Amino acid sequence: MIKKCLFPVAGYGTRFLPATKAMPKEILPIVNKPLVQYGVEEASEAGMNEFGFVTGRGKRAIEDHFDISYELEHQIAGTGKEDLLTSIRDLINNNTFAFTRQNEMKGLGHAILTGRNLMGDNPFAVVLADDFCVVPEGEDGVLTQMAKLYKQFRCSIVAIEEVPKDQTHKYGVIAGEPMKDGLYRITDMVEKPSPDKAPSNLAIIGRYILTPDIFEIIENTKPGKNGEVQITDALLEQAKNGCVLAYQFKGKRFDCGSIEGFVEATNYVYENIYKKNRDKKK
Repeated sequence: MIKKCLFPVAGYGTRFLPATKAMPKEILPIVNKPLVQYGVEEASEAGMNEFGFVTGRGKRAIEDHFDISYELEHQIAGTGKEDLLTSIRDLINNNTFAFTRQNEMKGLGHAILTGRNLMGDNPFAVVLADDFCVVPEGEDGVLTQMAKLYKQFRCSIVAIEEVPKDQTHKYGVIAGEPMKDGLYRITDMVEKPSPDKAPSNLAIIGRYILTPDIFEIIENTKPGKNGEVQITDALLEQAKNGCVLAYQFKGKRFDCGSIEGFVEATNYVYENIYKKNRDKKK
């Protein structure tokens, strides 16, 4: 049902300087695969095959990654290294990729609005590649879990997880009426509240499914926290006039927007995914 997925990737990645001076943070590898590719694979597994990227200056490497490199493929043709490109070639061959630029950094809401021409009048997913999500082997990926919920409820859905109370200032935080299986109907959302003002410890992470009316709502949303157009403000307006759900997903998230989370994710993938796949091929 949901075929389109948007990746806001225009940020500067300043926490990873100097590495991100000339390289997009989304291209930084978790072991041997760029961070953004994991997000695309998760969306592809959920049945999405039309990908839009909201980029900025210095982000051409993302576009190049999701394109064929004829020179490289010619050089390794017929060698054992050819198999190393299988995963990215499968994505290129079975999906479409489109790109537009966000000329100014005005918040996530503005970035999503910038991708309107790529998503059209369709429900769509949004993935923030910084949030790297893993699930137990054999289980549905996070976006697959959310897509199944969308099929049932046909409304916007945000992924949430519990965070320590003293960390609420880093996230959008929700309050909601419990429904079932970690599912809440949102009654309030606050962007980066201090612990004493947080409505709960249920924090929004970088997975969304949005209905297309969100674009018009964002257009009419005034700048909020930090003078930016916040998607949480737009979603709260949508919740007041309809329904927005929050889903406590099954799986584990690594905050790869931080050095500590990036290293933790790299170690996890090396021990639990890369080594297992390598041993299977032996």
